[in-house]
Amino acid sequence: MTPQEVLRLCREKDVKAIDLRFMDFPGLWQHTTIPVNHLTEDVFEDGLGFDGSSIRGWQKINESDMLIVPQPETAFLDPFCKIPTLVIICNIQDPITREDYSRDPRNVARKGVNYLRSTGIADTAFFGPEAEFFIFDDVRFDQNAHESYYHVDSIEAEWNRGKDEGPNLANKIRHKEGYFPVPPADQMMDIRNEMMVTLIECGLNVECQHHEVATAGQAEIDLRFNELVLMADQMVMYKYIVKNVAAKWGKTVTFMPKPIFSDNGSGMHTHISLWKDGNPLFAGSGYAGFSEMGLHAIGGILAHAPALLAFTNPTTNSYKRLVPGYEAPVNLAYSQRNRSAACRIPMYSPSPKSKRIEFRCPDPSCNPYLAFTALMMAAIDGIQNKTNPGEPLDKDIYDLPPEEAAAVRKTPASLDEALTALENDHEFLLRGDVFTEDVISTWISYKRENEVDALRLRPHPYEFCLYYDI
Repeated sequence: MTPQEVLRLCREKDVKAIDLRFMDFPGLWQHTTIPVNHLTEDVFEDGLGFDGSSIRGWQKINESDMLIVPQPETAFLDPFCKIPTLVIICNIQDPITREDYSRDPRNVARKGVNYLRSTGIADTAFFGPEAEFFIFDDVRFDQNAHESYYHVDSIEAEWNRGKDEGPNLANKIRHKEGYFPVPPADQMMDIRNEMMVTLIECGLNVECQHHEVATAGQAEIDLRFNELVLMADQMVMYKYIVKNVAAKWGKTVTFMPKPIFSDNGSGMHTHISLWKDGNPLFAGSGYAGFSEMGLHAIGGILAHAPALLAFTNPTTNSYKRLVPGYEAPVNLAYSQRNRSAACRIPMYSPSPKSKRIEFRCPDPSCNPYLAFTALMMAAIDGIQNKTNPGEPLDKDIYDLPPEEAAAVRKTPASLDEALTALENDHEFLLRGDVFTEDVISTWISYKRENEVDALRLRPHPYEFCLYYDI
């Protein structure tokens, strides 16, 4: 849409409020709202001022003035607000130079797409994330000087088989048996359907929805692949919509990767393919029907995977999921069909258009603008340097003999390890000024100070189980 079309839509739908949204540095959607009469064509050009020092990881207080600039093509009607409200995603600019802000995640993604085109390798990067999440009925947690705990609950959780629910109708899902059972075992069917329909009404192309492997309401709703920036826009819309539909049902959604001990965590397997002039570039006559370019892209992703995880798996909790035994992709290898490898080549269709890399490490706690862009930059680096991905590993890697398993590179075991890898390996992200040294260093320092060190300083409840009687 153009600015004129947005204003016309406001009149047609009797819109009363304009909600202007943008992504902060770690990856949460932020917003400010103006009356509809304050949205003029000039606002799309001049933007509106806000305090950038109050946004996590952004400006110092003496450089706090920033501009929020609405992007008309992103507009959609909010399905949850009581009064008619139009949402517009925004870019962030410096008010003095009018340059796009380097720490604006959406700007990083836009620069990434421009860099891809400048290389001549491809003109389009398609991404298809498969985000998983949990739908809970009750969540309580706290952390202070003298206590630390969390409690999550779900009506369909295995641990509620013996609970007096007046009456308890059973139909609880056993650990690791949540994949595809029909209702009444699947008690989230109607909620997921409403999520699916609402996503579609907001313009997102939903491919399917289903219960996921874990007990306690784990779910997955898949969107059809789209271009990088559009897909990142859609992922933040997706999270907003899913959380608010759950709230309507008196439930709560978390995209935290590992909220439950002893069951599967929530991943976001991410599919990537490069195209040029409408033609897929990863299809060929090599292994699994892949082109040499596609294999080199895999080589780049695997070579830079430890650093990539600082963006694709950016929380301390992410590494509670990345452990063997839960279909977790901790092995830095590639294969067709094999879900125990970090890079999988799906074999559902022989069509050249379906040839893509599935990077199985990411989880939905990531900032999609940064994660998708970093993943694309690694693939470009592999293509430019003709990085050999090595031999495919088509065995169940978890059942390999110890000497063979030891030869397979593994993902970092913690966020701190991933951040160290990023410190040592980020030159490929700096090309085309896509990421900058400032963005990299700020990301590392923010994550270490606010998450890694913050967790390291606090006693863990299980430490009392282990050590109280010493």
